[in-house]
Amino acid sequence: MRVLVVGSGAREHALAVALAGDEDVEEVLVGPGGPGLADVAEVVPLDPLDGTAVAALASARGVDLVVVGPEAPLVAGVADAVRAAGVDCLGPSAAAARLEGSKAFAKEVMASAGVPTARAHVCTDAAQVAAALDAFGAPHVVKDDGLAGGKGVVVTPDRDEALAHARACLDGRPGTGAHAVVVEEFLDGPEVSLFVLCDGRDVLPLAPAQDAKRLLDGDRGPNTGGMGAYSPLPWAPEGLVREVVERVAQPVVDEMARRGTPFSGVLYCGLALTSRGVRVVEFNARFGDPETQVVLPRLRTPLGAVLRAAATGRLRELEPLTWSPDAAVAVVLAAPGYPGDPRSGGAVTGVEAAAAVPGARVLHAGTARGPDGGLVAAGGRVLSVVGTGGSLAQARACAHAALAEVRLDGGQHRGDIAAAAVAQDAADPGPADPGPVDPGPVDPGPVDQGPVDRARA
Repeated sequence: MRVLVVGSGAREHALAVALAGDEDVEEVLVGPGGPGLADVAEVVPLDPLDGTAVAALASARGVDLVVVGPEAPLVAGVADAVRAAGVDCLGPSAAAARLEGSKAFAKEVMASAGVPTARAHVCTDAAQVAAALDAFGAPHVVKDDGLAGGKGVVVTPDRDEALAHARACLDGRPGTGAHAVVVEEFLDGPEVSLFVLCDGRDVLPLAPAQDAKRLLDGDRGPNTGGMGAYSPLPWAPEGLVREVVERVAQPVVDEMARRGTPFSGVLYCGLALTSRGVRVVEFNARFGDPETQVVLPRLRTPLGAVLRAAATGRLRELEPLTWSPDAAVAVVLAAPGYPGDPRSGGAVTGVEAAAAVPGARVLHAGTARGPDGGLVAAGGRVLSVVGTGGSLAQARACAHAALAEVRLDGGQHRGDIAAAAVAQDAADPGPADPGPVDPGPVDPGPVDQGPVDRARA
């Protein structure tokens, strides 16, 4: 089959690598793509937000499956346009993508489906926010209701900081159109990311991963789109994936079908393993970044047929997925100034040497060619450097050995991705909790599964 991957980041690079390694995939196109992809795919010019253009390209090139990577095209209805042109597409409709496009809507769906999550107030003015912050107490959790590139959440003990973030969201940052915020209870415990393929009726989980959202070691600093990830999770409770499928993913897919907006694509379940059990932190409507970069290298089942089965309502026809016992660790190299004001244009060198490290792969997230043809930073997150190995310790060492070959003046990366899990695994080979890892929102009290409380002034 021919596959078109829509997007230009490290997630799309990881998808292209996995699809190119599938013997049943004869051609992989990526648009708009970017440097570093030419060895695994044909890079094609494309506006990822233009559904008509995406559908026309897919039709003209005889594409059998379109895989939409980022969230913005899904919320804009690109998957609808592709399917209307008669091309199979992995990605939910614009109506179903509201699970990511609006956190308030996601809370409403979870309440209807009985999915465990933190209690929340949906606020549309500062007075409502102030009342909600006081009702829940610190630490304060404030989320931009709309898309924010992974940077719309503030978790802070400082009420003034929380209120300032809420005001910025309510004012509507340029391009977001956000005029509501969700104030939640804080959720304790480590976070887990689980991708679940959905075909509108059935669900199929992939392997869990954990990402690091904070900029700095020790889970300090501002939230980002993700500074690294690892898989597998040796400390995760036995039966976690089954529980998430039964209590979260399947109920949500059933509820979306009941509403007449079936969810077909990837349901990203962001979870907190709290002292009171699994709670949903957030949903995304696509593969996550950087978790995709560590989950796909471990998948032994060829990816193309799996994604097409999800896109065409045939998940129940698949054989069980097979996974490598090896581990994968991704460390993100970010531009100076990220996430607040990333500076582009800095020369990026050493990528070839990094890619030559055994077990390593360098995935391009935000790069471009400079005037002299050299590689330069062109985004907040510049590269994902992925290491694989027979253990998390080996994969982690591989990633850092490769990253040590790369140079970007002022570049930022974390040095502790998977370190707690490696230390815990060495101390106790059995399942264990590595402690809070960028916990995000946590539930200190009873879970309210009733209707979302829309705060009133």
